[in-house]
Parts: sequence; C-alpha cells; structure tokens
Amino acid sequence: MLEALNPQPQDKILQLIAMFREDARTDKIDLGVGVYKDATGLTPVMRAIKAAEKKLWETETTKTYTGLAGEPAYNAAMVQLILGAGFADRAASIATPGGTGAIRQALELIRMANPAAKVWLSAPTWPNHPSIVKFLGMPMAEYRYFDVASSGIDFAGLMADLAGVAAGDAVLLHGCCHNPTGANLTPAQWDEVIALLQAKKAVPFVDLAYQGFGDGLDADAEATRKVAAAFPEVLIAASCSKNFGIYRERTGVLIALTSPERKAVVQGNLNFLNRQNYSFPPDHGARLVTMILEDAALTADWKAELEETRLNMLTLRQQLADELRKATNSDRFDFVAHHRGMFSRLGLTEAQVVRLREEAGIYMVGDSRINIAGLNAQTVPVLARAIAAVL
Repeated sequence: MLEALNPQPQDKILQLIAMFREDARTDKIDLGVGVYKDATGLTPVMRAIKAAEKKLWETETTKTYTGLAGEPAYNAAMVQLILGAGFADRAASIATPGGTGAIRQALELIRMANPAAKVWLSAPTWPNHPSIVKFLGMPMAEYRYFDVASSGIDFAGLMADLAGVAAGDAVLLHGCCHNPTGANLTPAQWDEVIALLQAKKAVPFVDLAYQGFGDGLDADAEATRKVAAAFPEVLIAASCSKNFGIYRERTGVLIALTSPERKAVVQGNLNFLNRQNYSFPPDHGARLVTMILEDAALTADWKAELEETRLNMLTLRQQLADELRKATNSDRFDFVAHHRGMFSRLGLTEAQVVRLREEAGIYMVGDSRINIAGLNAQTVPVLARAIAAVL
C-alpha cells in the first residue's frame, strides 16, 4: 500500500530555515521564520506564562482527559478576549491544536453544513489555507487583497472579486495584521466589506492570529467584533501562539456564532469534529491562558509585556522605514512604518531576494516577506544598506 504514495512538495519556509542553519556566516540574518524574537534573537517565555506554569505545577492534581470541547473556562475566556461582552449566548466553541487546528475544524464544519459552499481566500494568504481547502476537496476562489505597486490594499479589486460571492459561501478574512503583508483594511473599508457580504448572504470566516500585535488588544479585535455583530453566523479561528508566546503548546480556539436557539446543535457538531480528529484537544497551553485571563495581576502583567512587544515592532518598523529612505534616497519603503504586525512584503523581486541571501546572508521568503521581529536596532541599518545595494 505505502509504495503507492508520492513525494509531497517541501514547505518553502522550512527549506529556508534549513538553509539558514547550514549557512556558516556569523553575521547572517533570519527574517523568514514567523515567530517573535527579542533584541537578542530569543523567542522568550512571557513572564505571566512562567508564573502560571509555576502555579500550575504546584496546584495541578490530575492529568485526566478534558471535555471534547476543551475546558469550558478556556472557551469562555477566549470568547470574552476576542469578542468582549454580549456574545456568550450565541457562541459555540472548541479548543483546538493551534490556529491551524481551528482553521481545519472550521473548514470541516463548513463542508458538513454546506458541501457546495465555496471558500474565498485573499491573495495572498498563508499557504496552509489553500492547502487544507484543496486537501478537503472544497470549492475555492481567490479575491484580490494586496497591491504590489503601492504595498497597500487593492480595495477596488477586492470589492470587485467579492461581488462574485454566492449566498452560503464562506469568505476568509484576516482580523488584523494581515499575515503575509502587514497591510490592514481601514475601519471604513471594513464597513464596505461587511455591507457587501451581508447583501450576498455570505458567511464570514475570520482568522485572528495576531490580536495585540497591531494597534492593541481591543483595537485589533474591533473589526472581528464588527463582523460578529453584523451577521447571524460567523466563524472565528484564533491562536494564542503569538500573543501569549506559546507556539509549541498548540493553543487555539474555534468560535462559531449562531442563534441562541441553534447554539446547542452547533456545539454538538463541533464536539463531534474534535472527536473524529483528535478526541480531546491539548490542555496545557489552554490552562495557562485561562489562569492568566482569570487572574487580574497575571492579566495586567501579560498585557504589559504584550504591549512592550507591540511597541518594539512599531519602533523597528519606523527605524527600518527611516533607514531605507536614507539608503535609497526615496520614499519607496515608507509603507513599512504604516503596516502592522510582524510581517511586511517589501516588493523586491525573487532575484533580489536571492542576492540578499547569497551576498549578505539575509534570509527572507521568496516574495520578499520579512518578519520585522527578526530585526534589532543593530541589524536594521545592515538590512537597509543591503536592500539598497540590490535595487
């Protein structure tokens, strides 16, 4: 049987990681890996996580199974963090193995509920989105999002493409810090997207992986909350990997908003999907998040450190924009300061990206997406000079 299997294509980002590790240069710079790093290049364990882990070690009395949906306290805390007050009676939810697990379960739920539903993805989006949709054999379409020339939103293209959405289709939207590009919709643009999808009777599917990394916890949730209030049915896949710094704990949540009358049925179907895929979701990271969000002192410390993280990335963005303006004698890269989150797409050609890697030991994804958090005050001018040299 197994001899019938064909080789699968290698993940380009994982290939880049391997190339970076094998590079013997001591001044090399890794801007490809999508994890937060501090000024020393470390992805730190947050103070509140450390405190919660210590408390859990001292007080935990069992490692028995959780419920199929995970611990109710975790789900309730995440609904509150993401949506605020007023949605508990509409929110069915399950804990998942990370944000990708939530994406997978959401797509499974869509397929169960409406096999004919088309899933609309932004161009670009993360590779796991189309990969999972294709693997599940679901109909798929793209809508324009990023304008390469301006390094901003192609809003006219976006609206023109979404005009083709049919009733019951699912439209995947990035809640904030649009992952591969760093370019976000404005509040006014969100209002137009919401009005269009309402008219089309579409189902919004929000991917929220970077809450707190853009303009602040509540500000970053504002668009998702607008969507939640505007539609009878909404799916929200969220991750704690970034804002709690617990990447390896695989801590995510899927929220399905419906009517109070349908909530129990939807919850039962979510539980069923967890049972089919992995039975009980991971608990360690979810329990730490719950402990933090239920303790005022831990919450305050977590928010303070998250704000430090956010402001550090904004500082690096402004410094990089300034250094690039100086190195290139142009405003071509000023957009870097206006983007939000960990990522920006610089608008370099693949050949220029290769030159940066070969000549300067600077590693980024082939489409010139960089992880801003991979920089520090010393490496920003190095990157700027290297970019100027390959233009």
